[in-house]
Amino acid sequence: QEKSCRLSAALFGEDCEISHDQLYELLKYAALGKCHNATQPNWCRIYHQSQLAGVVVIVLHEMSQLHFYKFYLQFKHLRKAFRHRFTLTPSGNFLASLYGEGANRKSQTTAQGLTSTSSECIPKSSDLQCDPIIRKYGEKKRGLTSYTLTLEEQKKNYYPIRGSPGCKGYVDTECDEQRTDSSPLFGLDCEMCLTAKGNEVTRVSLVDAQGQCLLNELVKPESTVVNYRTRFSGITKKMLLPVKTRLSDIQTRLKKMLPHDAVLVGHSLNADLQALEMIHPSVIDTSLLFARNEGRRFKLKFLAKAVLGKEIQCEQKLGHDPAEDARAALELAQFFIEQGPAKVAELNLEMLLTTEKLAEVSQNKAVLKPQGCRAQKQLNEPPYLSKPCFLDCLQVTGQKPLLLGRQELDSSGLCQGKPSASNKQILQRALEDVPLSTFSIIQFSLGPDYIAAHGLAGLREEVRSKLTDMLTIYAGPFEENFCLKSVKKEFGRCGPIQSLTVVTETYQPYVCIQYEVLEAAQLAVESLNGAEVAGSCIKVQRPVTAAMLDCEVLIKELELDVENEGVIYVAGLKKTLTEMDLEEEFSQLKDLETLFLPTDLQNGKHRNCCFLKFQKSESAADALGAINGWTMQGSKLRSRNALASGHLWRWIQQMNHSNGKQGGNILHEKMDQLSDLEQDLKKKVKKLDHHIKKLYRSLQNNTLCVVLFPGVN
Repeated sequence: QEKSCRLSAALFGEDCEISHDQLYELLKYAALGKCHNATQPNWCRIYHQSQLAGVVVIVLHEMSQLHFYKFYLQFKHLRKAFRHRFTLTPSGNFLASLYGEGANRKSQTTAQGLTSTSSECIPKSSDLQCDPIIRKYGEKKRGLTSYTLTLEEQKKNYYPIRGSPGCKGYVDTECDEQRTDSSPLFGLDCEMCLTAKGNEVTRVSLVDAQGQCLLNELVKPESTVVNYRTRFSGITKKMLLPVKTRLSDIQTRLKKMLPHDAVLVGHSLNADLQALEMIHPSVIDTSLLFARNEGRRFKLKFLAKAVLGKEIQCEQKLGHDPAEDARAALELAQFFIEQGPAKVAELNLEMLLTTEKLAEVSQNKAVLKPQGCRAQKQLNEPPYLSKPCFLDCLQVTGQKPLLLGRQELDSSGLCQGKPSASNKQILQRALEDVPLSTFSIIQFSLGPDYIAAHGLAGLREEVRSKLTDMLTIYAGPFEENFCLKSVKKEFGRCGPIQSLTVVTETYQPYVCIQYEVLEAAQLAVESLNGAEVAGSCIKVQRPVTAAMLDCEVLIKELELDVENEGVIYVAGLKKTLTEMDLEEEFSQLKDLETLFLPTDLQNGKHRNCCFLKFQKSESAADALGAINGWTMQGSKLRSRNALASGHLWRWIQQMNHSNGKQGGNILHEKMDQLSDLEQDLKKKVKKLDHHIKKLYRSLQNNTLCVVLFPGVN
């Protein structure tokens, strides 16, 4: 059976936010794949990338998340066809990195995708002659044998040498065959702990030239461990307790695994071979390969990021991963051999390192700054952290990307369509040309009239106003001296309350409750309308405004949204319950995949509700029936289908906190004046959605399609 390409992105709840770099990472891997040294994204996974027929990015010019929810009902196809939906964090011009829009500086790119967009970072040819890499190896490409250490270099850098007095008892790999430029490369890395004897190996990893891990073994040291160095080694006492493997076992296995012409690659490999008590005649040491002045060496972590675009030795992990380090060293050597010294020198690693250090100092100073500085910090990232013009990367590999749009897009040498007068013409061109290209960017726009008439601030307030109304319910009437505490307790069982106020303008008192989540407000309407609360039979309803007349339709569509498929909302939880407690309580539910326990954005405390995601919709429906009426630690649970399980939940919280608690009838009078324009816009958006549907249906199987709402930043 033919393998089909698919995308898996198991992000849920607060994780449904991705950065500029993460989206770039996805597109790069999809378009280039392993054959061009692109790496699988760390936040999602593309299966069978080699089967990918193409990548299509649809850009909705100057439209943002606000527009998506403003015209949610009109985007009928978009919300039903696209299962994965993420909020893209604000950043420096993402579109510029994608196709060079408005970019005045030419990017200097490598096969790995690193760039220096600043002209100061790109060395002049005269400067290259002074580069230590050029001085050591010259400018021409060479085979791998030119980069193996000579016997003198090994002695100088304390490598174990045959016949050396300090290497008595060391095991020789006996890999004595003549090396050629076709000899196999193997990446090697060890982690050591401090024992009574000194540094002893406690973990060994070996990877082959394809990056496959051949050996990843814990080793029991001969002497008593004095310091596990867990922060760096990742080794703990508990890990080594059951281990039976000794150093002699590893030596025997390595000796059998390595072919007679093997070349070992590592970063400061001398330390690993000394700890292994092994002698190997042919090595490439990446700490020496990427030469620096005055005998200094680049760290592996820096080289991996600057050259390969990879993050290794992350602070979140417990210690280093030797397999990851071995693979990184191997890929660095492969990059150097394939690209040649001149290309490596052009990266200007010294400049990048200086920039990184300056950035770290800047970030340390910014630790105490408020959250509002986040976007500005991203705009001020150092040059080497910004990405190249993506389409330039494709051209390096011989691919001809297609660019179609109403705006004149500044990228030279591309297979670019002429600016079209309408979205319809763009669609027509796309239907003809997209099948002929492996990477296409199609830009649609609502036009300058819309952008001018609808200011971003006004649109934001309009959307926030409607969301506030949807989160708000009115309940009553109550008796004159009713117990407000009882009312708050009863309505609080539906979910977290943002605010509760008593309405006194009416003949009998009512309460106005604004919830933090849409599900809580809907649950209150569904379960408490007509119920007896605080001694009164009450009515529960949402505000009646012109904007709310389609509220029921909107709620129904949100419930059917593909993003909420298999997700249910549960309220009435005790705030003392942790995520672990809930996982244990709900463990009996069939096909439960993920649990998301929301936290307050300001104080970080858990709310009294959670979302449960199931592998199958049927299992979610069964769980819904089972949970309603459950009692957990004395609290009765209520549940319903999710309405805003993903990024929408997080976005609503941000809107509420940034705009205060006031209700939402502010702009209705103003919007009446714009009703004609509003109707016209709805038609345009509906037509735009239809264009996307038509283009989407014309795509070949195994095509990755991304729709981008870039906003204005």
